[in-house]
Amino acid sequence: MIGKAGWGVVAFNSPSPSTDVSSERYLNHPTFGMLYRVAPVAEGRDLFATLYAQRIFFVVTLQTRGASFEVIPLMDARHYAEQNLVRTRREGENGDYARWRQLFDQTFI
Repeated sequence: MIGKAGWGVVAFNSPSPSTDVSSERYLNHPTFGMLYRVAPVAEGRDLFATLYAQRIFFVVTLQTRGASFEVIPLMDARHYAEQNLVRTRREGENGDYARWRQLFDQTFI
């Protein structure tokens, strides 16, 4: 699947809902290289970060004919990830919360 500006989805391990933390999701960017999913943002929208630098963040909206990418600042990305932690804890899925928390800590701390 090719998105706007020549971006491509290289590996989505499962078609599960975007709140599922059990599958890792990656995107390939021609300039920034691999991006990994940090947290879901909304239905069909996920927060991704550069795999190596981990300081460039994108909100990615997947569509049927591609994807759109929005670069966002670190503090906005952290806010989205914190909202995901609160939502996951409120829904009572302890296993998912622990995995999302670990990913949050690796990305932002």
